[in-house]
Amino acid sequence: MSGFVGRTRELGLLSEQLDAVRRGGRDARGAAVLLRGRRRVGKSRLVEELAARSEVPYVVFQAAKGAGPEREYAELATAVAASTLPDASLAADNRPATLTAALTLLAAALPDDRPSIVVLDEVPWLLEGIAGGAGELQRVWDRMLSRKPVLLMLLGSDLSMMEALTAPDAPFHGRGTEMVLEPLSPADVAGMTGLDAMAAFDAYLITGGLPLVAQEWRKGESPTHFLRRSFGSPLSALVTTGARVLDGEFREGELARRVLSAIGSGEAAFGTIQRAAGGDGPLQPGSLARVLGSLTARRVVAQDLPLSTARNKDPRYRIADPALRFWLRFVEPALAEVDRGRPDLAAARVGAGYEAWRGRAIEPVVREALLRLLVGTPWDDVHEVGGWWPRGNVPEVDLVGADRRPARSVRFAGTVKWRPGPLDRRDVDVLARDAVAVPGADAGTALVAVCPGGAVEDRRLARVWTAEDLLEAWS
Repeated sequence: MSGFVGRTRELGLLSEQLDAVRRGGRDARGAAVLLRGRRRVGKSRLVEELAARSEVPYVVFQAAKGAGPEREYAELATAVAASTLPDASLAADNRPATLTAALTLLAAALPDDRPSIVVLDEVPWLLEGIAGGAGELQRVWDRMLSRKPVLLMLLGSDLSMMEALTAPDAPFHGRGTEMVLEPLSPADVAGMTGLDAMAAFDAYLITGGLPLVAQEWRKGESPTHFLRRSFGSPLSALVTTGARVLDGEFREGELARRVLSAIGSGEAAFGTIQRAAGGDGPLQPGSLARVLGSLTARRVVAQDLPLSTARNKDPRYRIADPALRFWLRFVEPALAEVDRGRPDLAAARVGAGYEAWRGRAIEPVVREALLRLLVGTPWDDVHEVGGWWPRGNVPEVDLVGADRRPARSVRFAGTVKWRPGPLDRRDVDVLARDAVAVPGADAGTALVAVCPGGAVEDRRLARVWTAEDLLEAWS
């Protein structure tokens, strides 16, 4: 199965950048692209495919976390020497002493008469141990690299650090095009797995839309069979991906690791996370706030706030990293069973808790889909879709459509019932009762619903979306 299902658009965008380098005629002959995305989402594979299809000389350098500057300089020279660049031999047996020297060596190996591609993978890891490293990169780019017909690709998994590279006060500001590589969409996963719409969303939640995991899903295979087969091997992508992400990003923070496990297990409120992550003693609120702030800034955790016309600040936290959502809840607790060769017990663990977890996990996916689907509908002015809950969490409204956050007006309120059976009149009764509790909503606010099984005929519902409808959001 191809690893590039759903990557046609991204390959096209990068090919356009390379074509611009090939045509020339600009002030700078070279172009830089800063490609960021979570670990295991396929950044490296994407640029390797671009290089292979373009048939131009290229070099790929992979930085290592905590390797140290001297080792990184040597590894960069080694990568140049082993590349397809025409003057790669210049770097043979060369041991640059600074980042500037290593990048200058790279620039000397680039051709002047035809385009080439340079990939610096995990550039935040390269720069984190080099004082002034971003400034050195900017200086060599301005003076040497940008004067060659080169497409420079700077890749990184730390989203906040990649954004900082091009911040207004950063040395590389204005020198490159920023691009975000998202996980595969639910429609992409549906195409890869050959499943019907509801099962395809299950596959999306289980794999996180990560190509390495989704590629192991056999065409037409049920989620239950995929899980049994994946739990049967400690080397499967489903089993190993989460651990590799955590090993790469959370070596330094045992508290951050405990907080992640607490949120991954289903804790969403500050107080319950505080109790679950406390370990041997009480966790101070200030310490938890700092960890949550750091994890949120790095896009590993997302903070959700109630959406209404009121300024309600009762946050809920959820795992935002696609590699970790399912893994923390179901795979990590089953690792001992996987190691003992008991995939049946690991799969049974999922069977016992999956439906309740899915009911929450699908909500952000539904909200993203609706934002895409509302264009050209009576709710074309809806720019925020969220949920609403009071401090005591009763009642809860799954869907609130508004013009902004906080809202000036609430345009609709809705429910998500992720089940094969249809919404019934009792479900609509509950929605109609709870919707009027949302600040900004009233008895005339439109009621909507999302349910894979559709809904019974009820004039109170302005619109019902099924799983098939939601897949269209990414088509």
